[in-house]
Amino acid sequence: MSLTVSGKVVVITGAGAGIGRATAELFAKGGAKIVATDINMDGLKTTADLVTKAGSEALTLKHDVASEDDWISVLAKAKETFGGVDVLVNNAGIYIIAPVTETSLETWNKLMAINVTGVFLGAKHVIPYLVERGGGSIINMSSVAGLQGAAGHALYGASKGAVRIMTKDLAAELAPQNIRVNSIHPTYVKTAMAEYAEKTTGMSQGELGQRLTPIGRIAETSDVANVVVFLAADESAYLTGSEFVVDGGGTSVLSF
Repeated sequence: MSLTVSGKVVVITGAGAGIGRATAELFAKGGAKIVATDINMDGLKTTADLVTKAGSEALTLKHDVASEDDWISVLAKAKETFGGVDVLVNNAGIYIIAPVTETSLETWNKLMAINVTGVFLGAKHVIPYLVERGGGSIINMSSVAGLQGAAGHALYGASKGAVRIMTKDLAAELAPQNIRVNSIHPTYVKTAMAEYAEKTTGMSQGELGQRLTPIGRIAETSDVANVVVFLAADESAYLTGSEFVVDGGGTSVLSF
C-alpha cells in the first residue's frame, strides 16, 4: 500500500542533513512539495537536489527555529510559493551530553530554545495555515531520552520530555480543528548526533547499537523517515497524541 501524501505541502525543519533530509526525499517520492528549512544552507542545497531528482519541488529557507520572526516568514513564504501548508515536521534539534554540574545556564537556554521553544513556535504559527486547509498533521521529533533517564542527559532529556508532553497537550487542543499531533522517539540514528555520541561515550556506533537495542544496530535515517511520512499520510487519520518509538526495541525489552 502506498501512503497518500501526494500534493501535500510539508514544512521540515532541520532538513539540511540526517533525518530531515531523508524525510524530505521520501515525501518527495510520494509527490509532496517540500519546504526545507535549516541554518545550514549548503546542506539544504543537497536536500533540494534530492527532492528534485525524486520528481518534486523544494523551497529552501534559512531558518532559526528559536526565532518567532523566522517562523512567521517561513510559513508565509511556504504559502506564497505552494499555496498553503498541510504538514509540519518539527525535526530541528541539538544534542548535548554533560553532567548537570558542568552544564551552564547559557547552554541550557540555548538547547531549550532550539529543542522546545522551536517546537512551540512552529505549532503556534502553523495552526492557522492548517486550519485553512481543513486540518493537517504536526509531527514532533522527540527521543527515547524523552521516555527514560540516562546519566549526562538532564538537559537533553528534559527538552525531549517537554516535546513529548507538549505533543499530547496540542493533540487535545487541536483535535476539534482536525489537526493531528504525534511525537517520534528515535534511539541513536546514523547522523552527526551519533558521531558526537561516539566521541563522548567512547563507544562506536556498532557498540551503541549492540548495547541499546535487541535488533543490534542503531537506526538508519530511513527507519525514522518512514514513520514521519506515515504520520503525515491520510492513512494515519485516526492517530493523534501518540508516541512512536523507533528504537529497535531498546526501551521495551530488558537486557541481561
